[in-house]
Amino acid sequence: MLYLLAHPLSEQVTGFNLLRYITFRSGAACLTALVISLLLGRPVIAWLRRVQRGGQPIRALGPERHIIEKAGTPTMGGVLILLSWFVSTLIWADLSNGFVWAVLLATGAFGAVGFADDYLKLSKRNTRGVSKRVRLGCEFAASLVAGWWMQTLMPPALANHLAFPFVKEAMLSLGFAFPIFAMLVITGFGNAVNFTDGLDGLAIVPVIIAAVVFALISYLVGNRIFADYLQLHPVPGTGELGVFLAALIGAGLGFLWFNAPPAAVFMGDTGSLSLGGALGAVAVAVKHELVLCIVGGLFVVETLSVIIQVGWYKRTGKRVFLMAPLHHHFEKMGWQEPKIVIRFWIVSMVLGLAGLATLKIR
Repeated sequence: MLYLLAHPLSEQVTGFNLLRYITFRSGAACLTALVISLLLGRPVIAWLRRVQRGGQPIRALGPERHIIEKAGTPTMGGVLILLSWFVSTLIWADLSNGFVWAVLLATGAFGAVGFADDYLKLSKRNTRGVSKRVRLGCEFAASLVAGWWMQTLMPPALANHLAFPFVKEAMLSLGFAFPIFAMLVITGFGNAVNFTDGLDGLAIVPVIIAAVVFALISYLVGNRIFADYLQLHPVPGTGELGVFLAALIGAGLGFLWFNAPPAAVFMGDTGSLSLGGALGAVAVAVKHELVLCIVGGLFVVETLSVIIQVGWYKRTGKRVFLMAPLHHHFEKMGWQEPKIVIRFWIVSMVLGLAGLATLKIR
């Protein structure tokens, strides 16, 4: 919003010239989202406690200590993330940029599905929520539209192609199947973050790390000079997604203030689905879908642990892990929650650095 004022006012007021720079607006977006999140955190959590009366339903089949230690903690903290994140983005981003709106569409739609899921769990006092078929149908529809929209915004030479990390020129043409591929990436990462969200602070920090990496990638890919120097595939306009991701980082840090162990609030599906969907959508926009699998490798492994556990159990009647997703396996092994969370954070940092390395190793 403020960006649209930069050009007419920069000639009259010197300070407004700063609004033309993505780097300045990204920093401002991060700080704005953080401040909003910190200011609204306690009132929002107090409101969630009043309306939920008992907090998030705890799975009976989950780790035993969760029933005791986490009972009564309110969920739907994703509302706080989305509110501060979207307000900051709308203030600081260039609202004439189509990529910003396409990513906001995917994020908002996934947040709405998560909100409905959380609401049904709370109202029915069970852990079922929205049926899997309806949930996936809504996610597929939203991500398909977002993928098609972003495809129309890309240069024709890149629009239908999949780029590979570590390779300069080679690209795979997906043709008319590209929106379907984008749909799978966005929906897959939305649910991957959802699987990972099981311990206090476990999901939000890896999301922040991935957002930092992709904020840099977005800026480089959106800048022709930097993209040519690093031999990346330039996608004009995607630099503005750095502002969107910076707002995510600020909102995530503000949420972590209240989600740090012992958590005062859980993000719920409202937060996890929207955060994962946003990362997937940005990766599609900047043509770094495979790099997201590296940077977000923790989410990939958590999801694979569920797929392996369910598939193997149906086939043999036996379990590969003590419990899935993977973080619950370590809980069953006797690891304390802070140890699991911090070690997973370390793994995410290493994977983030590995993702950044793909920018130079070509």
